[in-house]
Amino acid sequence: MQHVIRPFARPDTESVVALWEACGLVRPWNDPRRDIERKLTVQPELFLVAVDADDLVVGAGMAGFDGHRGWVNYLAVRPDLQGSGLGRTFMREFEQRLAAMGCPKLNLQVRAGNEQVLGFYESLGYEPDHTVSLGKRLIPDA
Repeated sequence: MQHVIRPFARPDTESVVALWEACGLVRPWNDPRRDIERKLTVQPELFLVAVDADDLVVGAGMAGFDGHRGWVNYLAVRPDLQGSGLGRTFMREFEQRLAAMGCPKLNLQVRAGNEQVLGFYESLGYEPDHTVSLGKRLIPDA
């Protein structure tokens, strides 16, 4: 089945949140609707969805470029379509868009223990950076 990757549109919100929930990406400390609103204020052209022939959202992801590194967040493909190549298509699209912006390197974070996702990214040529990711919440969502 052919999927179309296009920019996110506000009517996609609930479908994208449902997809992220189905893929286990939502955490209690992150409000996905607030994350969507935040993304729409910064490089919204790097928030993409994949839709099927019925215009149903089957994939979604966010990317960004801070002038030093690119990042991919919230990349999800509907569980029954995982392994179909759609995730690869998303990553190829993000890589091309970020390279066109002058982005020299793309980073992403994968939760520890998520071996399936680590294997996916390693199959695309991503390697562990042997760094520790630190975080500090500045604006609470809950």
